[in-house]
Amino acid sequence: MTEELRAQLMGLKLTKKEKLIAEFVLDNFAESCFITSTEIANRLQISDSSVIRFTRTLGYSGFMEFQRSIRKTYTERINSVSDNITIPSERLKLSISKLDQSNLIEVYFANVLQNLKSAVNHNDSLAFERAAGLIAGSKRKFIVTSRANNGVGSMMLLWLKHLLPDVYDTSLPSLNVIDHLCDITDNDCIIAVSFPRYSEMDLLAAQMAYDAGAKIILITDKASSPLAQYATQLLTVSVDSNTFFNSYVGVLFTMELLCSFISKEMGYSTEAKLQLIDKYISKVGLF
Repeated sequence: MTEELRAQLMGLKLTKKEKLIAEFVLDNFAESCFITSTEIANRLQISDSSVIRFTRTLGYSGFMEFQRSIRKTYTERINSVSDNITIPSERLKLSISKLDQSNLIEVYFANVLQNLKSAVNHNDSLAFERAAGLIAGSKRKFIVTSRANNGVGSMMLLWLKHLLPDVYDTSLPSLNVIDHLCDITDNDCIIAVSFPRYSEMDLLAAQMAYDAGAKIILITDKASSPLAQYATQLLTVSVDSNTFFNSYVGVLFTMELLCSFISKEMGYSTEAKLQLIDKYISKVGLF
């Protein structure tokens, strides 16, 4: 992964600070593809101009050109296998050869960073504020998830239960989502989490909510996903990974951020509920 940069450094007479920067980039190659020159400078306790001079020593016009170059190298070596291939067995076959040729920690970290950046770059504060307002202003809130999405859905259920009344999980085994939404109204909302391979049941739930006039807050990977056509508010985040399963780190970040906006919306109104929960939870030591 770092061979090209090492080759560039060979034969160059670097200053003490430039050697320090070179070692940092080589040791933290994936991270260096995305952080700023100022962040590198702060980590090394040197000036920002020292980082820029280092990149010019390598023949670049400045840090931005240097970073574009190493990022291009990185993305060429670490291509995501989840964009167009959704069948796990096929993704596994494609990923194994790539993982065998790469540093697995670097590969995974790079994907997680890209997914986190997609959550921040694709959704502004206004999108989160609108989603939080729709959820807080709804009478009942139904969380719609299936299969792998159930994990993050359970976390969302816990957080929202502590923030708001009338929050319901629709993934119970004894009932399907249609049973849960059979009396949904335009005063209610659903918070749907949908990623490849998209569930037909989730799509039916979105159609059901849409037909009833309910608000639909959708967390998905792209604006062209099947449920997006019904969304009142859309939040997108990448789940790309280098193996057979989706990466949910970015999704969890997005959900935490959404709950932070809801908490801001609710202010101190949830304080009494949290105190009540703590009062009884403390009796059994279940935290």
